Amino acid sequence: MSNRIHTLSGYFHEYQKSVTEPEKFWARIADSFHWKKRWDKVLEWDFESPDIKWFVNAKLNITENILERHLYTIGDRPAIIWEPNDPSEEGRTITYRELYHEVCRFSNALKSKGIGKGDKVIIYMPMIPEAAVAMLACARIGAIHSVVFAGFSSTALSDRVNDCGAKAILTSDGNFRGNKKIPVKEVVDTALENCTVETVIVVKRTGQEIDMLDGRDYWWHEVIEGHEDNNVAEEMDSEDMLFILYTSGSTGKPKGVVHTIGGYMIYTKYTFENVFQYSQGDVFWCTADIGWVTGHSYIVYGPLLAGGTTVMYEGVPTYPDAGRFWAVIDKYRVNQFYTAPTAIRALQAFGTEPIQQYKLESLKVLGSVGEPINEEAWHWYHTHIGKSKCPIVDTWWQTETGGIMISPLAGITPTKPAYATLPLPGIQLFVMDADGNKLVGNSVEGNLCIGFPWPGMIRTTYGDHDRCKQTYFSTYKGMYFTGDGVKRDHDGYYRILGRVDDVINVSGHRFGTAEVENAINEHPLVLESAVVGYPHEVKGQGIYAYVICDMTNRTEANLTNEIKESVTKIIGPIAKPDKIQIVSGLPKTRSGKIMRRILRKVAEGNLDNMGDTSTLLDPEVVEEIIKGRK
Repeated sequence: MSNRIHTLSGYFHEYQKSVTEPEKFWARIADSFHWKKRWDKVLEWDFESPDIKWFVNAKLNITENILERHLYTIGDRPAIIWEPNDPSEEGRTITYRELYHEVCRFSNALKSKGIGKGDKVIIYMPMIPEAAVAMLACARIGAIHSVVFAGFSSTALSDRVNDCGAKAILTSDGNFRGNKKIPVKEVVDTALENCTVETVIVVKRTGQEIDMLDGRDYWWHEVIEGHEDNNVAEEMDSEDMLFILYTSGSTGKPKGVVHTIGGYMIYTKYTFENVFQYSQGDVFWCTADIGWVTGHSYIVYGPLLAGGTTVMYEGVPTYPDAGRFWAVIDKYRVNQFYTAPTAIRALQAFGTEPIQQYKLESLKVLGSVGEPINEEAWHWYHTHIGKSKCPIVDTWWQTETGGIMISPLAGITPTKPAYATLPLPGIQLFVMDADGNKLVGNSVEGNLCIGFPWPGMIRTTYGDHDRCKQTYFSTYKGMYFTGDGVKRDHDGYYRILGRVDDVINVSGHRFGTAEVENAINEHPLVLESAVVGYPHEVKGQGIYAYVICDMTNRTEANLTNEIKESVTKIIGPIAKPDKIQIVSGLPKTRSGKIMRRILRKVAEGNLDNMGDTSTLLDPEVVEEIIKGRK
């Protein structure tokens, strides 16, 4: 049963019901799922603690709502279409029936290695079907998966293994990325010098030589041998953990965002069907990596819960050429295409020639995710990819929200370039000023907050509930604070203005300034650093680092390269600073606080008005920084 909205008046009607009788509204949506035991109560909540429970005491298994539920009705429909990195390699199409058998077989294999309900499993894999099978097998046996993007460093990986206390790592020998082979298993081996797991299961993907440790490391194809392709799903509570996903905060240590089963299940399917106006038989393609929440919600869970066909792509947008995305759309007749503004801007730079040989006539809906899309990229996407006939859903949401929160409904909500438009049903938005006052009416600008729980929301940060409270629920009493600035225009449409805290959004991936600074400061010659974001024409935001260091016997060029290598080693290449400026001092107040406002202005090239610098310990340092600006 679909809960799809079909008209604009239908949206307003549903939205009204969702805020006046939220429990009744979500109970109606939840009724269309399979539960082993129905809930005693729809919702219990308190944003002070915070303590949120949806579908209290209900029992279920999310994979039964993906597999058993679709087995006898659409068992032969493609569930996952996999497109490999190299277009000359054959892809794979996995039907719902085949997916059921693969998930069951791997579930049994995990259990044979002593992994069961409540155990944590790290998935550090390329974009191959086994990654989706691994996630679903964990969910089926009640293990908690934590997917780590396979571009993160061994240090970042071991930090996550240690934080969640993982019992196993699922990985590959290597992965293909464009014309490169990445030694994935090598990264795992290095990470395991600083942490321990009982079991490592390795998919043979690239065929490169790797070390296998006896009694710990096993090949995937050998582990599944001889296992039954049927498996009874574990009965889980609605509020049991489904997964932990690590995201950066404004302090150094990444935090494990916890999502639970029942609410996340309902929210991802509901948002998927409505935002993209997904119809049975459509082919949906989200280009994200499953290491990010977008991949969790809109490659794996949302589409599969809806009985959809989801495309999973291993490669990069420009390999073997800048027409690859468009080739894949034509090859599989993709109907809904969901990607990041970074990818759109990168492809825009190649002009329209790489598009010309492709028809793109199957497309019905275009989507954008990860950061606000700028108007120029919006128009290029709309004109050249959507042929001016496909609505663009510019979606705003976060790892912590579990699913899309503000977005047009495709073909229903009138769009406006660079605006995420209106909240989805159930999402009660507030614009707050710095003093904690609600800004009512339209044409206002402030901090974006949410005043009522929704099923897909974060429950805690793993192992540190107080951090969850401090980060999201303490800035504004009784509110979830998103950390984003927002403008509500004269039509009541929302435009996201970006982070208001010390978090930089690089190509849709969040990095805390403290996290990058800590990595820079690991270099033995670095005395102190300060990092800010600045506008970047492809990535949205770039990372600009101001570094005080000992330059004895060093050139600036080799030292900045070493600092970049240090960040790559500790976090991963994705967090490497775009610009590094060597400085003799930082603009600090007399109490020792770095005045980042000034550093941001210099990085942005906004040099006309530095504001009041009279409180600085050494105002002359600002002149020096301006002169040395990169």
